[in-house]
Amino acid sequence: MTYVPSMTGESTPASAASRCGTVALAGRSNVGKSTLLNRLLGAKVAITSPKPQTTRSRILGIRSLPSAQMVLLDTPGIHRARSLLNRRMVEAAERTIVEADAVVAVIDANAGFTPSDREAVRRLAESRRPWLVAVNKIDLLSPAALLPLLDGIGKEFPGTDLVPVSAATGENLAALEQAIVTRLPPGEPLYPADELTDQTARILVQEFVREQIFRATEGEIPYKTAVVVEGFEEKPTVNAVSATILVERQSQKRILVGGGGAMIRKIGTRARLELERFFGKRFYLDLFVKVRRDWSSNPRVLSELGL
Repeated sequence: MTYVPSMTGESTPASAASRCGTVALAGRSNVGKSTLLNRLLGAKVAITSPKPQTTRSRILGIRSLPSAQMVLLDTPGIHRARSLLNRRMVEAAERTIVEADAVVAVIDANAGFTPSDREAVRRLAESRRPWLVAVNKIDLLSPAALLPLLDGIGKEFPGTDLVPVSAATGENLAALEQAIVTRLPPGEPLYPADELTDQTARILVQEFVREQIFRATEGEIPYKTAVVVEGFEEKPTVNAVSATILVERQSQKRILVGGGGAMIRKIGTRARLELERFFGKRFYLDLFVKVRRDWSSNPRVLSELGL
């Protein structure tokens, strides 16, 4: 094990030579991969929630440094998938890991090194890509508890760099960037320095609405919903968007709409505020709810949704 100590200030690449490559952020669900991506970029491009399996597909974020560019790929959590939707999510994560130039295994320090973490890290090690471990959420753990955790991971995966970080506070992210850059191949930037993501405005609308569904509802509802943008009209001062939320049962629709439409209004208001913060522009967001039975187990529908 190589423990990567804390660094302060702006990170700089290990050499003046230009480096560029794709970096998969991988691991089990709910370890903070999306929060880590957003913190590294300094902007929110991936949705987050306390619920597992919020991320359904690969999310790309671009971090440009003075002599390196990291194309960061947030991935769905690796887990034992039973439904078709979840199998597609895990397959997307595994595909991204295999195709990436480097991999960061993200672990939740507060939860410890769980059997699910071991399985995820084992898969990463088998990918034969340059990789390291980011031990996240150290702000929730005392130093006395962190050191045995690092030691235990190091004994199971000797020779692996371990970088303790906090995506929530930004602690030690400069060290993580440094460690990632050393694993990137030489190359010129793939994207302009001022770009943050390759996601379209429509996809961002879908994701921000889905995030608020996860945050506002409980039980099976978040996992049985998908969002489709039906119309997107861009005007000088305001973007007008209409989107449909798919559910599988009439009972789910009733919950999502809420009494007198209260729930759907809350979701729409919160999503609109997120969109206005991201785009720096006013949004008019019109949401509808439609029952599409068993969409999450229909291969054709999943393909139409990009899943």
